[in-house]
Amino acid sequence: MRSFLILFFFAIAFSACKKFLTIENPSTISQDAVFTSVSNTNSAVIGVYAMLIGDNGYGNRISCLFPQSADDFKTSGDYSPDDRRGISTYGASAGNSDLPNPFNQLFKGIERANVCIKYIPRSPLYTGGSATEQAQMKKLYGEALTLRAQFYFEALRNWGDLPAQLVPAADLKDMYLARTDKDSIYRQLLDDLALAEDLVPWRTESPDQNLRLTKGAVKGIRARIALAVGGYSLRTNPHVMARREDYKKFYQIAYDECADIMAHPEQHSLNPVYEQLFKTLHAATRTDNAHELMFEIGAYGGNASTDSKLGYYNGLKHNTSSRFGGGGGGINALPVYFYEFDSTGDCRRDVTINIFEIDASSQKIAIMAGALTDGKYRRSWTGITGTSQNLAINWPILRFADVLLMYAEADNEINEGPSAKAQDALLQVQKRAFAGHLDRLPVMPADKQGFFDAIVHERLLEFGGEGIRKYDLIRWNLLATKIAETRDKLRQFMNGEGRYANVPLYLYAKAAPYSLTNSVDETQTLDLYGGPAAQVLFQPGLGVATAPAGYSVKNWRMAVNEDYLTGARKGYAIYFEANKKELLPIPTDALNANYKLVQNQGYN
Repeated sequence: MRSFLILFFFAIAFSACKKFLTIENPSTISQDAVFTSVSNTNSAVIGVYAMLIGDNGYGNRISCLFPQSADDFKTSGDYSPDDRRGISTYGASAGNSDLPNPFNQLFKGIERANVCIKYIPRSPLYTGGSATEQAQMKKLYGEALTLRAQFYFEALRNWGDLPAQLVPAADLKDMYLARTDKDSIYRQLLDDLALAEDLVPWRTESPDQNLRLTKGAVKGIRARIALAVGGYSLRTNPHVMARREDYKKFYQIAYDECADIMAHPEQHSLNPVYEQLFKTLHAATRTDNAHELMFEIGAYGGNASTDSKLGYYNGLKHNTSSRFGGGGGGINALPVYFYEFDSTGDCRRDVTINIFEIDASSQKIAIMAGALTDGKYRRSWTGITGTSQNLAINWPILRFADVLLMYAEADNEINEGPSAKAQDALLQVQKRAFAGHLDRLPVMPADKQGFFDAIVHERLLEFGGEGIRKYDLIRWNLLATKIAETRDKLRQFMNGEGRYANVPLYLYAKAAPYSLTNSVDETQTLDLYGGPAAQVLFQPGLGVATAPAGYSVKNWRMAVNEDYLTGARKGYAIYFEANKKELLPIPTDALNANYKLVQNQGYN
């Protein structure tokens, strides 16, 4: 307990401009007094929240590295088993340098939550305080339960079966815990969240919004975990991707939770402007009055422990000499992902994918197809310039759009086909994406398989760059299928076949003013030889490697070659093996620290 207090009673100062709470530093208070004060208990719970962020949390590695690769993005650079590119290509070693610290931080979060979960209900304020004190303590207890569920969910979906440490370490009779079937841990988490949602108030009843958990977020996280439990996962025995026979009861949990959130539109609804969601993550001025962002991980402080490298590691690439400072480019969109979006109707494409970079003169210029970046994170959307790598960009954990699509998916599965309400939930997301172009909306399927396929595709378009797609494909048992399909599409792209027959080999570009306007206009005002992007990217063009006077040549289809497809160092997801690589290797350090922990099959 004393060690725990020392760990989290650092000076937790939250930036007012990011709307964090400011709390006193109780470093001189005895451990016995911590949970007899609402203020100090709040400090303890904030110490749990602190394990979400930083380089080893959702500030970089868990958010940016672990979700790669699917059929949307991959990590830039050449394969190495010992760093981030090994994760992206499914060839990570147990000694990979980007695995141990996130693994440890997740379990630090679990340990901190365990202490709060043990002691908060024992506090004299929990049942014997004033009505206000009791409500505050119950809220904090619900937050601790939910945070533990989030930490464990992240660990389980990346590493599979893990030790079930559900009490503080000081209470363990044996510090060396063997792996526990993840389903039993998930059941505990679902029970915890059912309790937590009764303890945590709705957004409008809480002083803490977006950066602290409220009832809608707890329900949404419970729905997400329920779908993971009801979906496919890599089993230990036999070692195959499989789902539970009673999986539909977990879809029912997800359905019920999402339906309850949807029944409270005064709490959360869709932001009418897709792009504003992501600009909100970057600045103190929020442009999400609909509160679609239900839970986001706050970043602050300009350091590796409490801030994020979002927008510096990933996101729009900025030249170091630009007026914004340098950064971006660590994650690349697959060229064929760009062509999954409707060519003119879907506003999400130009928000999600950058086909340009910012040059030394702070202007924009088109880039080659192999260097496309994730557009939801942009240094130039922040007010931070210079050389700082920490840009105080928050990470989105849950959005209301996800609630709508989880509801639609669960409804379809439970009822063996979509209800009208499920179709409407999907349509709400699509209408926002196609605002101004509703005549281009896709046809709404009425059969189970067709509707499921539509959900699979819609989630690809809606959540690109948000760390969701790979885990969706795993729970649907579609990861191997989609990797193979995407490689086939990339080959067709390279050869100019099928839907890519009119895609140009080259673009010819010159720098143009970067106006920081909306992303659709920013893309359409690129200076490309032959016309606007909506035209140039869908016609063969000149097809020669020599640019017209005043322009520079950018490889487009020419950016994809055999090395990009199957090369040992550059090949897309080249080391993926079904029924093995759906999970990451347990870090060597963790194996050495616990002799009962066994490595995941398929790794040395």
